[in-house]
Amino acid sequence: MESLSRFLTDVPIQIDPDVVEDQAKSPERKKLNLKELHLTKLLSTKVAVHSYVENLFNSIWGMPQSKAPHAVKYFFDFLDARADNMKISDPDVRHIWKTNSLPLRFWVNILKNPQFVFDMEKTPHLDGCLSVIAQAFMDCFSLSEIQLGKHAPTNKLLYAKDIPKFKQEVKVYYKQIRDQQPVTDTEFKNFLQEESKKHENEFNEAAALKELYKFIQQYFTQVRLCPCLCLVGCLLWSVAGDKLNATTLKT
Repeated sequence: MESLSRFLTDVPIQIDPDVVEDQAKSPERKKLNLKELHLTKLLSTKVAVHSYVENLFNSIWGMPQSKAPHAVKYFFDFLDARADNMKISDPDVRHIWKTNSLPLRFWVNILKNPQFVFDMEKTPHLDGCLSVIAQAFMDCFSLSEIQLGKHAPTNKLLYAKDIPKFKQEVKVYYKQIRDQQPVTDTEFKNFLQEESKKHENEFNEAAALKELYKFIQQYFTQVRLCPCLCLVGCLLWSVAGDKLNATTLKT
């Protein structure tokens, strides 16, 4: 991806001599021709990385054996149940609820900020490239039809032909989740317990509690002024103190 960002910034743009000659007569024409030249370079780069972007999107809304993860199915059923209770039958409203909750709040954040997951540095050039991909991802879940003209943003034009196909895949994704067998409370509880056991040795609870302990110490006066925060703070203080004492005794 960094090589992509270098390509976008380092490749010189050859300006048509006719554009320079007509600059005084038609500055708008010069502006449009420069945009078209830049778009041509971007499109060639987009073609080079398209298979990776497509695989990324398919890994997000693709479902092996037509079965969504328990967490996604359980949460989407929860939203549908709330809509039923509120007598909301408009499918667009349900679509927006689900889109705002998972793709836009979770996945877009990961796509734009890979440093949250990977030990890496996000340069300004890379940030611009990822923003284009994230915007295309958001457009895939949009219910409105985007009308593009000659003044449309370049990042919108790049994936204009791909968005309709991706939108259909998103609709299939939501339908498959809706038609899937419901996950019971017991099944979901067992799933959470199993996931917790898988990662029980991956986190240092004492270190995390120590950081909370230090935070409470620093802002103890402000925390004490709020009854709710004071209660939470006291509980954390007690648990953190016990954990730290236990850790100290072990060492």
